Amino acid sequence: MRSRIWWHKWAVVLICLTLFRLVIAAFLPLTPDESYYRLWALLPAAGYFDHPPMVALFIRAGMMLLGDNACGVRFMGPVSAAAGTVLLARSAEGWVYFRGGSPQQACRTALCAACLLNGTVALGVGTILMTPDTPLLFFITVLIWSVTRLFATGQGRWWLVAGLSAGLSFDSKYTAVLPVAGLVIWLFVTQSGRQWLRTVWPWAGGLFAAVLISPVVWWNMTHHWVSFIRQGGRTGDWQPAKMLTYSGELAGGQVGLASPLIFLFFAYGTWLLIRQKDALSRLWVFMLAVPLCVFVQHALGARVQANWPVVLYPLFCLAGTLPVWRWWKAAAATGGALTLCILLQAFFSPFRLSPHADVTLRQMGGWREWGQHVAKNVPADAPLIADDYSVAAELAFYLPRSRVVIGVDPRWSVFGLPQAQCGEGYLVRSHRRHDQPDPAYFSVLSSLPDIIRSRRGVIADTYSVYKVKLNCEGSALARDSFVLPVSE
Repeated sequence: MRSRIWWHKWAVVLICLTLFRLVIAAFLPLTPDESYYRLWALLPAAGYFDHPPMVALFIRAGMMLLGDNACGVRFMGPVSAAAGTVLLARSAEGWVYFRGGSPQQACRTALCAACLLNGTVALGVGTILMTPDTPLLFFITVLIWSVTRLFATGQGRWWLVAGLSAGLSFDSKYTAVLPVAGLVIWLFVTQSGRQWLRTVWPWAGGLFAAVLISPVVWWNMTHHWVSFIRQGGRTGDWQPAKMLTYSGELAGGQVGLASPLIFLFFAYGTWLLIRQKDALSRLWVFMLAVPLCVFVQHALGARVQANWPVVLYPLFCLAGTLPVWRWWKAAAATGGALTLCILLQAFFSPFRLSPHADVTLRQMGGWREWGQHVAKNVPADAPLIADDYSVAAELAFYLPRSRVVIGVDPRWSVFGLPQAQCGEGYLVRSHRRHDQPDPAYFSVLSSLPDIIRSRRGVIADTYSVYKVKLNCEGSALARDSFVLPVSE
């Protein structure tokens, strides 16, 4: 009875937290990447230049429910985070029972895992912003839950759910292949895994996964493998002289994204997990070890983006329940406080930081007002042009839907968009681009006054506005310039 009261109490907390995240999501300006992914949702496809299509499907689902606005774009983030939290708690509970724990231990472990996950900055901020990591975290959590149910029940049909979630994880982000590879290796090198291989169920689950990823593979095959090459090509980066720099960035990035206290739970919990003897814990070790080895090896000569290891955070949260430290609530609360500080900075700029130091200013500051300023100062009958995908995406979202926005970038060629016509328009260009407009695309006719993007008086960026003529004499413009959708 007491555990049931605790579950009801934390369910209310989770609902309130989800509603809070939805309110925040409705009022924060879209980041450039979110505006870019929104265009994906307007252009349904089995793949895109940068990532698989799941983030576009999440955005499209939210827009169907709430409309083409910031809350619609982000709606599935808080909702999937809430569902994933419940599944992770159930996974932690089942893991305790599998190891012979008591109901009290199961309740404590479930709540600890849920709090650690929601206390991370990665989830606290990331669940409000819509990126490929949003569906990735959800489906990886579904995979963990299905495997836990498999061990708890011994029923092979859970391999089908595992295969479905593995395929959908891959359809969210390619890094999903790493923990799934750990699961596959476990199947072949452990006695428990080989016993399952003598049944049809893992093979059927693998077939389900293959069916789900086949559209992404087909899309890449018919688009010159552009997405696979873009993401897989990063493995070719190699600068061993910067090994210490990149390794330090990898470690420091995880301290920041997990929050310092939760990172301690992650690190010590992983050490304790390695020492566990039960078969399910062994599987978690394999699913952690393969990605960690890849990330560490990559960091020896190339930069590992801080968000790449976030795919492992649900597993780290399970491991983080192993230390007997009683201050896991304080650790989660500290991470939540850090997240709240970031959100306060995004809204109110209480700390006067430079754009270089303030990522919230650089990514979210002043886009709405900037779009209004562009619409007001550029003639309404002329198209707006951007040779940077992020600026083009923000123009397409924040300008009136009647305006024509042209994107000039090779990436737009895989979207099936209408070609831009020759003629005059206005090119909007960030001052961070220190070069001049490419003469292969544009003939500069004149300039308008610069437009500033700022938040509460702090300048985020400055943009030049050129009146240009689109050059149609060569093939470069015809190949790379397209009219972007502004709405459905």
